[in-house]
Amino acid sequence: MTTAAPAEDTRTRLLGTALRLFAEHGVEGTSLQMIADALGVTKAAVYYHFKTKAEITEAVAAPAIRELDHIVSEAAKQRRRGTQVDYLLEGFVDLVVRHRVLVALFSSDPGINRAIENSTRGMEGFKNALIDILAGPEPDISSRVAALVTLTGLAMTGGSPDIAQLDDESLRRELVDVGRRLLGRPRRHHD
Repeated sequence: MTTAAPAEDTRTRLLGTALRLFAEHGVEGTSLQMIADALGVTKAAVYYHFKTKAEITEAVAAPAIRELDHIVSEAAKQRRRGTQVDYLLEGFVDLVVRHRVLVALFSSDPGINRAIENSTRGMEGFKNALIDILAGPEPDISSRVAALVTLTGLAMTGGSPDIAQLDDESLRRELVDVGRRLLGRPRRHHD
């Protein structure tokens, strides 16, 4: 057995612990010492994996950012506008459901927002790409507002403690239905 497996396990635990602490205290309110204490390791052990809290924040956010980038790229490749909107909406909702806590932080924590800024698209790039697909070509202000309200509402609701008891499939179904209504899309019937 190689030493990479235990190091990867520690790194994975560290990122999970950091996310939990970020959700409780915010990125700015979480110190490297707090992460080390919660893991039961020394601060030096944390430094072995990451040199700064910004590196940890970026690593916590990276999987969701990569997924969002893929969703946007794939949605843009769809030929019909309705298919683009459906693909983006359903992909975004899936991302929100899979990463409830992290997506809620995207909506509210400046530390996480800095991690997005360091991604390939940046915060404005992601926002514009999402709105362009949802609002369509040459959108009026009403369409842009509907797209922005939809994205923000879905993200904030997905991470809300008020719906924490909902299982993933129920949450997904509810968010897609609400998103479709906000965007003026026809409602789909469930099996």
